[in-house]
Amino acid sequence: MELHDQTSLSLQHILQAQHRIKPFVQQTPLISSGKLNNIYEGSIYLKLENLHETGAFKLRGAANKLLSLTTTEKLNGVTTFSTGNHGVAVAYMAQKLGIEATICISNRVPDAKVKRLEAYGANIVKVGESQDDAAKHCYRLQKEGKTLIEPFDDLAIIEGQGTIGLEILNDLPDIDLIIIPVSGGGLFAGIAYVLKTYHKNIKVVGVSMERSAVMYESIRANKPIILKEHDTLADSLLGGIGQHNRYTFSAVKKYIDEFVLVSEDEIKEAMNYMLEEHKQLIEGAAATSIAAILSEKVHVQHKKVAAIITGNNVNLSVLRTIL
Repeated sequence: MELHDQTSLSLQHILQAQHRIKPFVQQTPLISSGKLNNIYEGSIYLKLENLHETGAFKLRGAANKLLSLTTTEKLNGVTTFSTGNHGVAVAYMAQKLGIEATICISNRVPDAKVKRLEAYGANIVKVGESQDDAAKHCYRLQKEGKTLIEPFDDLAIIEGQGTIGLEILNDLPDIDLIIIPVSGGGLFAGIAYVLKTYHKNIKVVGVSMERSAVMYESIRANKPIILKEHDTLADSLLGGIGQHNRYTFSAVKKYIDEFVLVSEDEIKEAMNYMLEEHKQLIEGAAATSIAAILSEKVHVQHKKVAAIITGNNVNLSVLRTIL
């Protein structure tokens, strides 16, 4: 079956994605967090997706998608909409493959991510105050002939992110629980699918910020909904999931065992924890998985736990505020 003809997630395709993206995507470390282990008498590990060259896990999905495009699709140029990290990943891969890229973002996207986009030579279009505003412009570009690279609701993107699950199972085969930040759900869907396929008893926990948690509210409403975006340290988790969501909404509903929300103060504490204990500068979205542990909203005592650290693209002005 060709990648373009898929209708559902496939473990075979995730294994193929792992092979496909290997020249561009490094395996990230799964490190033990000593202080958390001491506090909670468990074995808590951090999956450092912030160490990719683009600064976030999004490189996996973008690489898998762009490497699977036809020659015609590449020649047409690509376009996407993003809260930042996906756009950076698409711009990076497009530059590597010699593909023209147009990235649509809202005026909320932090300067740190805009500068990365500029560094990778992408055409940047700023539209409105939300990812949904950027998406509308992006769809117009698609109608004009550009190849659309969805940020999350695309099987190739989801399966690229699912390679994280393969790496975790290889490094920690007896894992009990995993904590995954949730926005559009591509990361969650990919990892949860892999883990639940191999070991259905692994507990899968999703975490978002309290402000504008669209997937959380959509799951509660039992349908995709639209929320106004509000300022948050976890800006990468902003954005809608699409009113005609094809894959991620149903995958999150199917595989999530628990969904928790963390406050801005809890995100700050988690960012500080990573700086102090691991000398890792991470963005607010990445800190939500740590915040879920430190706030004790997820119970990790006596368990083998993996927390996904999603990215490091944070403005220096935010870092000064945190410190």
